Amino acid sequence: METTKSTSGKPRVVIIGGGFAGLNAAKSLRKAPVEVTLIDRRNFHLFQPLLYQVATGGLSPANIASPLRWVLRRQRNCEVVLAEVVGFDLEGRRVFTAEGDIPYDYLVVAAGSRHSYFGKDEWAELAPGLKTIEDATDIRGRVYSAFEHAEHEQDPQLRRARLNFVIVGGGPTGVELAGALAEIARHSLRNDFRHINPAEARIMLVEAGSRVLGGFPDDLSAKAHLSLEQLGVTVRTATMVTAITPEDVELKSAVGVERWPTRTVLWAAGVLASPLSKALTADSQAEADRAGRIMVQADTSLPGRPEVFVIGDMASYKQADGKLLPGVAQVAIQQGRYVARLIAARVKGKASEPFHYVDLGNLATIGRRSAVAQIRKLHFSGVVAWWLWLLIHLMHIVTFRNRLLVLTQWAWSYFTYDRAARLITGDVPSDADLAALQRLASPPQQR
Repeated sequence: METTKSTSGKPRVVIIGGGFAGLNAAKSLRKAPVEVTLIDRRNFHLFQPLLYQVATGGLSPANIASPLRWVLRRQRNCEVVLAEVVGFDLEGRRVFTAEGDIPYDYLVVAAGSRHSYFGKDEWAELAPGLKTIEDATDIRGRVYSAFEHAEHEQDPQLRRARLNFVIVGGGPTGVELAGALAEIARHSLRNDFRHINPAEARIMLVEAGSRVLGGFPDDLSAKAHLSLEQLGVTVRTATMVTAITPEDVELKSAVGVERWPTRTVLWAAGVLASPLSKALTADSQAEADRAGRIMVQADTSLPGRPEVFVIGDMASYKQADGKLLPGVAQVAIQQGRYVARLIAARVKGKASEPFHYVDLGNLATIGRRSAVAQIRKLHFSGVVAWWLWLLIHLMHIVTFRNRLLVLTQWAWSYFTYDRAARLITGDVPSDADLAALQRLASPPQQR
């Protein structure tokens, strides 16, 4: 098999994506006899599980982002390339980027995912999702601007609409956002305004399924539901959002269709694999599921392409029991480390085993001293689960500096209820802006 050796004569491993999967693959190859090239269009690794805390002003962006070059600065067999991948030549073993072509012997694609609005892409401007730093600061601006607009609103009905918040999606991100918003309204902003009472804000969490945290056991899901209600969050399960406008949302449930006035809708409902999945399937025998995730083999490689691996949120991996692995950080981390071990073994002419996922459990925080946790067969809720959540998240933050910064911010927020990063930055869309975008996005017959 013809290869494309690096200048050192060692096999070249190209990794696309500096998220959990890609970064762990790169770091785990530090002692392997290979040359590693990590490509990302951003120059930092983002700790996405804490992104909602940036969106709600609890943490600053720099607290959860670490420059890739800093993280890998001591790994002499790895270089970082800041570029956007635009395509592949799998037969010629080349990656096409906007900055030029990069050859490879082994290719690891871990480009992650983006929001899915289930065919309603026109909702994107009205209901931002939460995948990037820019998403988080946009949401932060919209949330705190809602209280600012309500402070100066003279019409009681419009003021009420300003203080209504809708979160679409009852997974961990939606639950964590809802809990954080409840704490903001009832504690963080309690004494900040003169003409409104922030505690009068109404927060609605909408979930199309029968329960929140559908990936958790039934008992933990029920406890999370109860905890949210105790925080003052209205939880609507078995309810679908069928329309979003700049003035309200349309909800459909077993009792019928209703409209709820609001100016702030946040999206936490669906994900879609990176657009690179289309380029890979077009140039290989691989197939993709409805979410764009590529169906990979037992060793996470593409069918007919044993040197090309797809891991993390881009991969649709079916376990021996027929169940698909969830798109969570621990899956991405384990797959990244596995692929690194597999490549190192192949370079040395050794055999490798199929990927085996070890479920370390699930965690979700709901609010102050409230969380749910599943660790193997053990179930925890309340304060114990909250401490577990804090500890495990701190352990997985990439750099010690960020761990220290996050711990300091958490301690400050715990004792003071203050969210020190509650800044309104950038251009928050006005009602007129959103209405204009809605008109442009609507089909001609609806305008």
